[in-house]
Amino acid sequence: MFFYSFHPSKRKAIMANWISSKLRAAETILQQLRNLLWATSKHDVYLMQNFSVMHWNSLHRRGTEVLNVAKPIVPTEKGPGLLARPLSRVQISTMAVKENLLVAGGFQGELICKHMKQPGVAFCSKLTTDENAITNAVDIFQNPTGSMRVMTANNDALVRVFDVEKFASLNRFFLEWSVNNTSVSPDGKLLAVLGDSADCLIADAQSGKAVGGLKGHLDYCFSSAWHPGGRILATGNQDTTCRLWDIRNLSESLAVLKGGMVAIRAIKFTSDGRFMAMAEPADFVHIIDTQSGYAKEQEIDLFGEIAGISFSPDSEALFIGVADRTYGSVLEFNKRHYNPYEEIVF
Repeated sequence: MFFYSFHPSKRKAIMANWISSKLRAAETILQQLRNLLWATSKHDVYLMQNFSVMHWNSLHRRGTEVLNVAKPIVPTEKGPGLLARPLSRVQISTMAVKENLLVAGGFQGELICKHMKQPGVAFCSKLTTDENAITNAVDIFQNPTGSMRVMTANNDALVRVFDVEKFASLNRFFLEWSVNNTSVSPDGKLLAVLGDSADCLIADAQSGKAVGGLKGHLDYCFSSAWHPGGRILATGNQDTTCRLWDIRNLSESLAVLKGGMVAIRAIKFTSDGRFMAMAEPADFVHIIDTQSGYAKEQEIDLFGEIAGISFSPDSEALFIGVADRTYGSVLEFNKRHYNPYEEIVF
């Protein structure tokens, strides 16, 4: 079963060679790679290489540096109560790009926020002084009133929420375990929190108050994603499974999808909700047809550590970041469209 097919071209070869040369000198903790690649259109991909966030435009076949975190970073937003502080030589652990905003987290608990259409970095800070304070995930979302928010998940067992206008700290939610991932429902009302626990928490996104729990996984949780319809939540776990939950009935999972070898480290839905992709730490990405009741699957078998997966907003392309030091590349898979005339035999 093939839903997306590999799209080889001269552009991809150039991209692969460029990334490969960068990765050979990289000092990345590969086990932590999850979300270091984001597509904002079919032709615009953002990815992390060494100490730079790069933008790759496939139409112009050109990569440009968007942010260099090896050099000192001084925030432009200043004001009373802001936690902003200069940073330098940040090793990026996770990132997100949405609504012309780039947000990146670091291995030492850093947070960096940059408006893509403005020079400089709007906000940066070290969120915690804990020794093991990696920022595991960042999320950009819209609350029910339409205001944009940034959310961080850290190893210090805290979820933090910031406003996007001034990057003021709005809330902090305390957990009993290190937080590996958070995701906010499409309507901005519910929050899924996952971490070093077999159980997942569903909370009110504004107050952080728990409204439900998900039980069924057997190990630590690493990833989650909401179906655009808002009723289905997918969670990825170290137990090699992805579980699907109907938010109207949290007593048991709706379905259990098996991965290949190890943990499910990243999950993404297409914007139309037709397909779901889930990635293992290396070698395997699975694409699931949601309209088949999550029964039909395409398995992509590649070589190397997976640095991130991202569907284009129009659902026409799937990008996979390969962080192998020898075979580093960005792979593009294009959506296949059914043509009944192809099956006509003359």
